[in-house]
Amino acid sequence: MRTFLRNNRGLLVFLFCLGLFRTAIADWNPVPTGSMRPTILEGDVVLVNRLAYDLKIPLTDISLARLGDPQRGDIITFSSPKDGTRLIKRLVAVPGDVVELRDNALRINGQPVQLSNMTLVSEPVGSGQFVEATRYTENLDGKDHAVQFLSSTGSRRDFGPVVVPPDQFFMMGDNRDNSEDSRYIGFVSRDLLIGRAGRILVSADIKNNWKPRFDRVISTLH
Repeated sequence: MRTFLRNNRGLLVFLFCLGLFRTAIADWNPVPTGSMRPTILEGDVVLVNRLAYDLKIPLTDISLARLGDPQRGDIITFSSPKDGTRLIKRLVAVPGDVVELRDNALRINGQPVQLSNMTLVSEPVGSGQFVEATRYTENLDGKDHAVQFLSSTGSRRDFGPVVVPPDQFFMMGDNRDNSEDSRYIGFVSRDLLIGRAGRILVSADIKNNWKPRFDRVISTLH
C-alpha cells in the first residue's frame, strides 16, 4: 500500500483537488430528463457555479458564508426536499412572493408573467412518440427565456396562490407540463441549493445514438 501511495502520489493529489473543486467551487452535471426543455435538453452537461450563493463545507449543506442572493429567472441545481434527488429547475419566486398558476398562466405578486412569440412544435415524449407543444418566450423580471406547454398532459395547471416563506424558493421547469417541481415537491430551502447553472459544456442526443450536438457546446443558458 505504501508503495502504491508513493508511486501514485501525484495522481491522488490531482483526484483530491478535483473532488474538492467539484464539491466546493464548480461542478458539471449531466441532465437526463426533459423537464427543462427547450432550454436544456436530455444529454446536455451543464456547468454549475457552486459559489453563486453560498460557500459550503465540501460534501455538506453547511454554509460558511452567503455570497449572493438567488434571483428570479436563475437556473439552479438543488437537492429535492422530497427525496434528495439532484434536480435542475428555474427559480420563479423568491421569499415573500405570492405565486399562482391559472391554466398554466404564471402570476407573481398578482401580476401575470408576460408570454410572447408563440410557436407550434412536435415534441418527443419517448418510444418514438410525439405530441404537439406550444412554445413561448417568457419574460421574468425583464429577462427572456423559453417555456413550453404540451397539448396532452395531466400536469397541475392550476396552483396557489401561496406565499413563499423566508429562505425558501419556488422552482418550476421550463417544460411546464412535464416537470416535477415545486408544484409537487414543495418549496426548496436555501440550504438545499447547490449552485447556478450558466453554460452547457457539451451535449449529446441520448435518444439518438448519443449523436453529438456541436451547436450546443459552450452555449450560454438563458
